Amino acid sequence: MKITLMRAAACLALFGSAFAHAQTYPTKTITMIVPFAAGGPTDTVARLVAQSMGNKLKQQIIIENVGGAGGTIGAARVAKAAPDGYTLFLHHIGHSTAPSLYRKLSYNAQTDFEPIGLVTDVPMTIVARKDFPAKDIKEFLSYVKANKDKVTYANAGVGSASHLCGMLLMTAMGTDLTTVPYKGTGPAMNDLLGGQVDIMCDQTTNTTSQIKSGKIKAYAVTTKTRLANMPDLPTLNESGLPGFEVAVWHGLYAPKGTPKQIVDTLAGALQTALKDPNVKTRFADLGTEPVAEKRATPEALRAHVKAEIERWSPIISKAGVYAD
Repeated sequence: MKITLMRAAACLALFGSAFAHAQTYPTKTITMIVPFAAGGPTDTVARLVAQSMGNKLKQQIIIENVGGAGGTIGAARVAKAAPDGYTLFLHHIGHSTAPSLYRKLSYNAQTDFEPIGLVTDVPMTIVARKDFPAKDIKEFLSYVKANKDKVTYANAGVGSASHLCGMLLMTAMGTDLTTVPYKGTGPAMNDLLGGQVDIMCDQTTNTTSQIKSGKIKAYAVTTKTRLANMPDLPTLNESGLPGFEVAVWHGLYAPKGTPKQIVDTLAGALQTALKDPNVKTRFADLGTEPVAEKRATPEALRAHVKAEIERWSPIISKAGVYAD
């Protein structure tokens, strides 16, 4: 009886400590892990959101870039982090494709994280070096098919958004191209700008300024409707690849076991950030927009991750493309 009472008292003390921690959270700097290199599109989204969330929480949120292995190195680190609300994780669509691309993951993409909320759906653009021969998307598709052994496709590495878009594009065209993987979007874009590679499919958060400055050629967008900030760019859906659609959604997570009160606090800060006029303006400049408030919730992100894992699993399996 005495031992049982002591155990009960210990449990109550532990619960009380966790409750008190949740009540006063946050009391120090928060780290947001981005599983890709600095300067890339996911990094851009994270920095905009982190600054605004930090203002709401009255604590600084710093970005730490932990790249490698299609985002899985950063994800594994967060999965093992203390569930105290001081380590967060911002990742894109790749979080839902990793379970299919990597057959030996050290974490479970659904159960080892506490979802906080969706952030944004970023459109993608089909772009090329500025002296690429094709003058429009129809010529582009014809040229690529006719020169499939010469055209090079750059991506930011296996599991990256540009890799996934390229895989869908090649499948839709029925054409395999020589792919050139890089360690991040920044290096891939640099070589596209320098003319070392031919084409790429990348997020508007990374391509908009380069397109508008004339440093690269843009041919089409991957959404079903044209973009307000680049209305002259046709969709692939209207340009010979009916039904083609891919957008890069981003979600925010905490480690499994993070107290619900802390998760709710973070979700509230995220929702406030997504209403921030500066965030909305910067997102618009980059060709995207915040998700609706009802999607910036733990429940919405949890359901979305599950649905996306189920969506991508058969596609990747059919393609037979694995990272390990």
